[in-house]
Amino acid sequence: MTLTIRAGLLAGSALVAVPAAAEDVLTAVHAFPETLIYTKSFLEFVDKVNERGEGVVRIDVRGGPEAIGMFQQPEAVRNGVVDMVYTPGSFYPGALPEKDALVAANVTAPEARENGGIDLIDQIHQEKMGVKYLGWFDSGVSYNLWTVNEPQLDAEGNLDVSDWKLRGNPVYNAFFTEYLGASVIDIPTTDVYSALERGIVDATGWTQIGLIDLKWNDFVNYRIEPDFFSTDLGVIVNLDTWNGLSEEARTILQETAIEHEKSSAEALAELRDEEFAQLEEGGMQVVELTGEAAQNYLDAARQKTWDRMREQMEQHPMGLEHYDALIEHFYDPSKDPGS
Repeated sequence: MTLTIRAGLLAGSALVAVPAAAEDVLTAVHAFPETLIYTKSFLEFVDKVNERGEGVVRIDVRGGPEAIGMFQQPEAVRNGVVDMVYTPGSFYPGALPEKDALVAANVTAPEARENGGIDLIDQIHQEKMGVKYLGWFDSGVSYNLWTVNEPQLDAEGNLDVSDWKLRGNPVYNAFFTEYLGASVIDIPTTDVYSALERGIVDATGWTQIGLIDLKWNDFVNYRIEPDFFSTDLGVIVNLDTWNGLSEEARTILQETAIEHEKSSAEALAELRDEEFAQLEEGGMQVVELTGEAAQNYLDAARQKTWDRMREQMEQHPMGLEHYDALIEHFYDPSKDPGS
């Protein structure tokens, strides 16, 4: 009996001595203010992870550009200052010019996930930046040009931008300057409202969604069609942090990201239609390029972006190793309106 009691006590003490697995906690920041629809989408993803991963993995959001400047965030996650960042790939073009494949994309994240495109982008992020590319969120949303004054067209139906004060951005500038022939003023998103208010700019590129959140519709009155480009918003995670997570934590994060790629694309497609209707009810007018002018406009947006990607990739040690594969994964010729 004594031996049995001793054995029971030893077994019990062994059970007590095994510590519970610690919850993995990742710190995160987001590029845009919390009020913007894209940030709300990321925070929805965070909530999904924290609910599904209770006791296993948790994301602790530290804020947005007020916490770390939007253009400093990619380097912050690369250096481990924070574990996770939700940001456009266009905010780190010097480190990873391949992000332009997403800018010129005409496929959505679920399609690129299925055809291997996102796996390729993840591989390149790991090799070049030491970060894990977890997911491409809010895809399928394109860009338009938005103007304060009525756009003028030349005799061939092309945009006449000679009098524009156009807000620039690294995402658009190759298209704006090399095809449209525009002079641009680079202004971060957070400063565009005051720039429009003060008349520093009277035209800007922006996505099909979010103008109302930013209140730029207080000033802009025209949307130019056709739309071009694609959002390239993604979640990147410090690679050392990612590799240090439990297998269960990584599975929860990856599966939730893949699900959010699909649900966010679907939700924003509906929201785009709602916002367009709301803007037009408020007086927004649509100016549409047609025929050859429209096709040249779309072709130039894509080709100038690919040209920029090629030029910048050539300056990196990996060169053009993935150039053709990126275009193949992120551009579907059958979706081209001119096909």
